[in-house]
Amino acid sequence: MALGPVEVLVLSFPGNQFNGDIIPELERLTANNTITVIDGVFVTKDEAGDVAFVEFEQLGGDHDAARLAGVLDQIESLISDEDIAALADDLAPGDSEAILVFEHTWAKPFRDAIVASGGILTGEMRLSGLAVDELLDELASLD
Repeated sequence: MALGPVEVLVLSFPGNQFNGDIIPELERLTANNTITVIDGVFVTKDEAGDVAFVEFEQLGGDHDAARLAGVLDQIESLISDEDIAALADDLAPGDSEAILVFEHTWAKPFRDAIVASGGILTGEMRLSGLAVDELLDELASLD
């Protein structure tokens, strides 16, 4: 099984205020084969700065937790305890974050078309929308 590009997103929830509003969009993206969530961890940092985490499929039994675990199509535990600790470094005490590891499923047919045409992917780069917006704002201010 050849994967498409894999990405890690860290979604922070100040004040530990995760309310599940992202779940319908995750469900839509996975149902449409746009992405496949292949690993996920929910991380909390208490007021003393101690970090705790739980894999999505091990979350408690509330409705949001069950729906979040439902979008997971885990291949392997791709994110290590060390990765989680490093990603939680910037998490403020009393906050939480979701770490999502997902495959860009939409890219697989495109990759196959590139290979079938004799092409080779020789590089890739990702820019956040925020970074591009900031750059465009800076360029506009130079005019």
